[in-house]
Amino acid sequence: MTEYVKCYTIIMKNQKHILVTNDDGYESLALHTLVKELRKIAKVTVVAPATEKSACGHSLTLSHPLNFVSVDDDFYKLEDGTPSDCIYLALHSMFEDNKPDLVVSGINKGSNMGEDITYSGTAAGAMEAVLQGVPAIAVSQVLDFTAPLPSFELAAQTVSKLVTKIFSGDFPLPEREFMNINVPSNIKEAELKVTYAGYRCYGNDAHLHRNPRGMEYYWLGLHPLDFRTRPGKTMLSDFEAIEQGFISVTPIQLDLSAYKSMDALEKWL
Repeated sequence: MTEYVKCYTIIMKNQKHILVTNDDGYESLALHTLVKELRKIAKVTVVAPATEKSACGHSLTLSHPLNFVSVDDDFYKLEDGTPSDCIYLALHSMFEDNKPDLVVSGINKGSNMGEDITYSGTAAGAMEAVLQGVPAIAVSQVLDFTAPLPSFELAAQTVSKLVTKIFSGDFPLPEREFMNINVPSNIKEAELKVTYAGYRCYGNDAHLHRNPRGMEYYWLGLHPLDFRTRPGKTMLSDFEAIEQGFISVTPIQLDLSAYKSMDALEKWL
């Protein structure tokens, strides 16, 4: 019996621990599909926003207090919190002595490619993790918003395979870099391609409406996934990979310095 307890203790001590968040809220089917898959290979703690926080970027809540609400075992929602809040507070209150082995942010309902990464709450959850010294993955499922939601199983299985590879060796990126993964819509399997963040073409899709009392208000719309190729690139962009049916895996760094422009700026000054 003693030997059994020792073996069990060693297994529990060596068990990997994943912290999961998202920006679609704690009730998201995509989140629950991911958690179910990851719990097959590791201990999983979930801290997710209580409500949808899409396009909140890397924002922290500084104007009012936040509190965790237990939803289930190792599953919490953060009232009025952003994905960055979720990771920041979880790491400082639940993982003070022993950081998780990995943070996974997602699965986002919709793509996060090109410059959209700067808007993305999903990407921001991974950004906050690597700032705190924890390796991280952000994962998004490209959607056709005119069709029913997919099952998200392919995206969850893709993450599970990558996590298994990470846990069997090392995280393949240096500090302050994370993996940004986008999975094509409605496919059964796909090859992974390393990509760069593409050049997104933006419009201005804001719709003017009036409420029953005549007051005007605006509702921001969705932009089509239009893009163009960045000159001089030989690899596929994330947009091109998705268009060709591949799963896009993009390494993202948090250093936003425009090094190529420094000499020109120095001369201008």
